[in-house]
Amino acid sequence: MPWDPTRDLLTMQERLESLFGRGTPGWMPPVDLAEFPDRYVLSMELAGLRRQDVTIEVVGSALRIHGQRPGPRCCPERYLQLERGQGAFARTFQFAHPLDGDGVTADLVDGVLSVVIPKTERIKREVDIA
Repeated sequence: MPWDPTRDLLTMQERLESLFGRGTPGWMPPVDLAEFPDRYVLSMELAGLRRQDVTIEVVGSALRIHGQRPGPRCCPERYLQLERGQGAFARTFQFAHPLDGDGVTADLVDGVLSVVIPKTERIKREVDIA
């Protein structure tokens, strides 16, 4: 994926808003996003979540992943350390071209969500020409 300053600014805004409790709810799971000639591959750390806890949506050229990690089952009077995000999360990724939502596949294995986003034939041809 070529460098896109707008995408980088939106990502920074999303992170800042989550830190100050505005915009994106709760916490923000870490993500790796790679581009290949025919697809994008996104990996997101979601330890402790089940498939039914996560929703993936494609709207135009945006991919949105959101869900909820339940809080701890036991509630001690006082935590000594609490680092894992809990509650709702949402991440949105903006791509340069519209996505084919029907071709997107996802799997959640060992706490890692893997999402494969195929490029449309038109985009593959444009990349081959360039």
